[in-house]
Amino acid sequence: MKKRFITLSLALLSFGVMNYFYGQEKAEITNWYNGKSPGMNTEKAYSSLKKRKSTTVIVAVIDSGIDIEHKDLQGKIWLNEDEIPNNGIDDDKNGYIDDMHGWNFLGSATGENQKYARLEKTRLLAQLEERFKGKESSQVAAADKADYELYKRLNKEINDERKGNMEALEQYKQIGEMLPVIKAKLTEILGADFTVEDVENWKPSSPEEMQMKQLGAYIASGELTEEAIQEGVDHFDASANYQLNTEYDDRMNIGDNPHDFNDVHYGNNDVEGPDALHGTHVGGIIGAVRGNGLGGDGVAENVKLMSLRAVPDGDEQDKDVALAIRYAVDNGAMVINMSFGKSFSMHQQEVYDALAYADSKGVLLVHAAGNDAANVDEADNFPSSSYSFQKAKLGNYITIGASTRYPKGKLAADFSNYGQTKVDVFAPGLEIYNSVPQSDYKTLQGTSMAGPMVAGVAAMLKSYFPTLTMLQIKEAILSSAKSYKGTEQALPGSEQKVDFGTLSVTGGVVDVSAAVKACMKLEAKK
Repeated sequence: MKKRFITLSLALLSFGVMNYFYGQEKAEITNWYNGKSPGMNTEKAYSSLKKRKSTTVIVAVIDSGIDIEHKDLQGKIWLNEDEIPNNGIDDDKNGYIDDMHGWNFLGSATGENQKYARLEKTRLLAQLEERFKGKESSQVAAADKADYELYKRLNKEINDERKGNMEALEQYKQIGEMLPVIKAKLTEILGADFTVEDVENWKPSSPEEMQMKQLGAYIASGELTEEAIQEGVDHFDASANYQLNTEYDDRMNIGDNPHDFNDVHYGNNDVEGPDALHGTHVGGIIGAVRGNGLGGDGVAENVKLMSLRAVPDGDEQDKDVALAIRYAVDNGAMVINMSFGKSFSMHQQEVYDALAYADSKGVLLVHAAGNDAANVDEADNFPSSSYSFQKAKLGNYITIGASTRYPKGKLAADFSNYGQTKVDVFAPGLEIYNSVPQSDYKTLQGTSMAGPMVAGVAAMLKSYFPTLTMLQIKEAILSSAKSYKGTEQALPGSEQKVDFGTLSVTGGVVDVSAAVKACMKLEAKK
């Protein structure tokens, strides 16, 4: 799921990144999502389940990879008991050698890993360039006019975006070089360990000092750090030089043709990969050890996480997604978390077929709605619960928007996608503190965080109500969501005021305690 960075102005007066604390103390935000509304009332739900026993539920995490050695995920990682570790033999004969904890579809048999990838629109543009580059409209056949118009639109959009990101990259580099000097000068003027209040009380005497004051406020609040600047540099470097670069070869290290769906046995068993921050955070939300005081608690207690690495820094390949879904189903996952998405998909039928396969096996597919502040009833976001060619409804599919801990006017996160027919429900996705690689923790935001909240809820309910189907559990989650219909809300990405109830099917936020009661009623009817 895409990060949202705010481009620095040419004067370097504004700064924003995805992963900061919004000035809040860690203690204030830790586990807020498991607390009372607008959290999910998870703790209250567990209190009502004390007399029940639970069974283990496998959740597949299709993502960037998981740090399976993280201290807060010990005992929570799925183990393929039919495979003998590190013997170089496909013991369970599923086509994947030594797949002990899942599979890496972004790797080669010799152990190399893919980190970056083009966006799907960039891949599409590269294909269209072969047909239309250098041609005028008069040279294009009538049957190709639609593709030609798409080529022109994507060519302009991608080139403009790439140019802007290159400029932003240089700005981040500049401010990174300036930061030590600015800090030193501010320390000289305001003293060591200066605070936001110190900066606010300072009266600059020149335009240069006024710029320093504005940056100083970000420095003092902890928003402008070397780490945050490096994240910006990494983000814009990846975007300009890989994601939007038509000449970049996504699969140069893998040796796989992403358009050949007959070749399904590629990759390796490195389920962490070179950049597992996103996937480790997602996994922690679902199932980090509860109550140990280390970081954020997972939503589900009795869960095993299956790591399926298929999401690079860029857009995922449809082939990897389809095969990861099938792997998850065939190896016992009851819930599949999909915290990724893209606006174009070149192999929609193959992905749909994999989704339909999971649906037919009763596996719940949980998809993050996306971070473009867009109405996905109108804008494409793949994978989808509804394809243009689709005839049968995917019953075991649920799409999640991101909510906040601010119910008065800002309950929907300002980045979250929404849709009265294609987004089912909202769940916490802002200021989420949980696991990242190297046994560390970080606050992230996105519908990528909201999705695993619901994946965790579904797994937790299935573990305590094993006789219920995943479809029944989905229905329990949706029917019991805390309704905020009638609550005035800023439309994500806008100042326009809307009814929160119009942003999703349910008009609500997931409530685990209420979902438990709904499951009890369903169980009693059996």
